[in-house]
Amino acid sequence: MSYKAGFVGLIGQPNAGKSTLMNFLVNEKVAIVSAKPQTTRRRSLGILSTKEGQVVFVDAPGLVQAHKGLNGFLAQEAEDVIGSSDVLWAVVSVDEAQAEDAEKVIELVAKQGKPWMGIITKVDLKEKSHRVMIIKDMIEKKGAKCFSLSVKSDDKELDEERKILIDEVMALLPESKAPLYDSELFTPDTVRYLSAEIVREKCFEFLHQEIPYSLAVRVMKFDEEGHNIPHLSFEIIVSKENHKSIVIGQKGQMIKQIGMEARREIEKLMGEKIFLELHVSYKENWFEQKSTMKELGYVVDDRKK
Repeated sequence: MSYKAGFVGLIGQPNAGKSTLMNFLVNEKVAIVSAKPQTTRRRSLGILSTKEGQVVFVDAPGLVQAHKGLNGFLAQEAEDVIGSSDVLWAVVSVDEAQAEDAEKVIELVAKQGKPWMGIITKVDLKEKSHRVMIIKDMIEKKGAKCFSLSVKSDDKELDEERKILIDEVMALLPESKAPLYDSELFTPDTVRYLSAEIVREKCFEFLHQEIPYSLAVRVMKFDEEGHNIPHLSFEIIVSKENHKSIVIGQKGQMIKQIGMEARREIEKLMGEKIFLELHVSYKENWFEQKSTMKELGYVVDDRKK
């Protein structure tokens, strides 16, 4: 039996459920998840290794049209994932705002000339259930197989659906002499990076309106050896001065809540108790400043404009 390995790009609109889907397939929390769109900024990799092969799922940011600033970075990340993947998944939610949003994803993926599949998400939304067959028909008319599921369900049948999806995508991967990553890994991302993403996830969870979209999280200190327990410190950067007081909250209650939930999840990730500090700073429109964007890892390649 031949061994297979390759990259599978998850392509879809913001809030289509790509991150939730990847976490489900890898059976680990690799990507942060929020009900708010554009939670994913950098591509996240989730690795699934079996005796037959290795699937590297790549969760791309939701599709946006932009060339500058943070949205320019998101657009370029999605474009790079499409270009570098061996297999593509068109991930379409039944609650897309418009039919054109679903069609755009399917058209984009189908025209790449790569092996691909269609995945319909959030099928537990009963009021939108009539859309499943419409989307399925769109995908199958383009010549691809289509699968539908809701990973929020606790149904035992999900284990079987997970196996079917893995078998289907494995069949589409190229042959490989060896795994692309150590088979013991479920992601190549560092604990340092994942911890910062957890802090940002909690900001998305507890903050509202435009605030989550215009904030970033930077690691200030990640000391695992200098104390009895690891000391972690993160800076939450906001783009407007009045946002700082909102993130901190009355008598510090909001930042305390964000910190408590983040600490609980980071401790689960690291498998030990930690000491966590969060600081809030204001940098006006940081997402339009090249130096700050570069420092945070949101680098747009001007050559691709």
